Amino acid sequence: MSPVDWAVLVATLATIVGVGIWRTRTTDVGEYLRSGNTLPWHTIGLSVMATQASAITFLSVPGLAFEDGMGFVQFYFGQPLALIVVCAVFVPIFYRLNVYTAYEYLEQRFDVRVRTLGALLFLVQRGLAAGITIYAPSIILSTILGLPLYVTNLVIGLSVIAYTVSGGSKAVSQTQKHQMVVILLGMFAAGAFLVSKLPAGMSVDEAAVLAGATGRMKLVDTALSWDSRYNVWSGIAGGFFLALSYFGTDQSQVQRYLGGKSSASGRMGLLFNGMFKIPMQFCILFIGVLLYVFYVFVPGPAFFNPTTLAEARQAQPAQIAAVEKKYQARIRAREAAAKDYLAAYRAGGAIESPRAAFASADAAVKEARRDTKQAIVRARPGAETQDADFVFISFVLSMLPVGLVGLLVAVILSAAMSSIASELSALATTSSVDLYQRLFRRNVNGPAQVRATKGLTVVWGLVALGFASVASLFDNLIEAVNVLGSLFYGTVLGLFVVAFFLKRVGATAVFVAALCAQATVLVAFAATDLGFLWFNVIGCATTVVLSLVVHVVRPGGRGDRVESSVSPEGG
Repeated sequence: MSPVDWAVLVATLATIVGVGIWRTRTTDVGEYLRSGNTLPWHTIGLSVMATQASAITFLSVPGLAFEDGMGFVQFYFGQPLALIVVCAVFVPIFYRLNVYTAYEYLEQRFDVRVRTLGALLFLVQRGLAAGITIYAPSIILSTILGLPLYVTNLVIGLSVIAYTVSGGSKAVSQTQKHQMVVILLGMFAAGAFLVSKLPAGMSVDEAAVLAGATGRMKLVDTALSWDSRYNVWSGIAGGFFLALSYFGTDQSQVQRYLGGKSSASGRMGLLFNGMFKIPMQFCILFIGVLLYVFYVFVPGPAFFNPTTLAEARQAQPAQIAAVEKKYQARIRAREAAAKDYLAAYRAGGAIESPRAAFASADAAVKEARRDTKQAIVRARPGAETQDADFVFISFVLSMLPVGLVGLLVAVILSAAMSSIASELSALATTSSVDLYQRLFRRNVNGPAQVRATKGLTVVWGLVALGFASVASLFDNLIEAVNVLGSLFYGTVLGLFVVAFFLKRVGATAVFVAALCAQATVLVAFAATDLGFLWFNVIGCATTVVLSLVVHVVRPGGRGDRVESSVSPEGG
């Protein structure tokens, strides 16, 4: 990067972090864990969106669309309905009970076993996901500075640990508001630049037509395929359960809206996110589609991870040069086919033949990319060949003008900081409130509890750093995070569904059911090719059904609590 880009990057991040820490210094436990219930709805809305939109979103999603198209947007189809349910059921109860974590309610409804189980399931999946969230921006610094990934993992992880420890939940929410503004401005700038760099005379509509010939503009897949990761049915059903659990039971999100001035502020913030999330993801995916069209006319690399490609060239120069030569020949053939197809489209004549020719040429380019990856593995056994996460950052570093490069890198790092900070704050809060304070030191409160939470923030940061060291094993980072969530979210959601709606089911029944449901999900993940979104449905449904079965077989028991003093209505 140029000195100007470094100046833009450093100034942007320093301003956001500095203002956030300066405005939120506190030793009060209510402010540190729950923002002092002072946040307005728009801060909550931007904070909720920033927590979900990590650096992985801006690294992986454009690459996902570049490779496979817009179908990933179906993942979010169930989210608006889920947020309506969260606003109607979850938010009023949490505010009325004045809880610090979602899992406190599980003890009031059931017992400490169920509360601890819910907290532990959250801690496992979110602790692992935090590692991937650290790894994603590390790719950027590794690419820019030429440092090993483990070094950049440490730099990112330790920086965020220090930032999160210093400010707590209030600092996280306040800085996320500014970070989200930077993110939206940066992505808009990237999209506008891409449009300006399309071939002369090409409109956005024509770019979409060109991408559509390869299937990349297919938004909705109505086929009911159980092993398909993204179709409208898994998006609505599985996506609904995933979003319901994420926003209703995941402490990283619950902590965001529990900091609101009132229940109404929390609801408004969530509904704001429900309205804008799908359009935002559509735009980010469309940037990936525009990237594809751009590289149809501007020859790109056969492999987008420059470090791995350079290592392979050094190990076997002749073999890599041969596959790259074949790739470049097919790139030129695809460009010619694209021009023929666009000419036929503009002329208004028959387009079936040139469209098929372009699709065939694109398939040949994909085959050449696969050949390149195989050659890289032969040259460097064990090399990671999944390069989709490098597509967008490669474009940013090589094509964007001075100044805009620094802004886009700041966007990705801002997203990383916001999401990691939320995760570490939530992990530490849950560990402190639901485990340490509840099970071991019940008399800890005030400044002592803040100190304990800060210490746990450091512990979880180190755990996340450890998992970040193996994050490169995953094919695509955005999918890896969602797969991890889907393995645990359904069971946790089932606990809350039983708590809210099955008033006569006691603690033992739901505890046994949840353990069996979690085991079922893990076995299904290991032994089947089922699309990961369905694991959310399986986990929740199994917990609910088995809890009813166990309740019938063993209706109550010593110590079971079978009535709840809190109902979903009201607020």
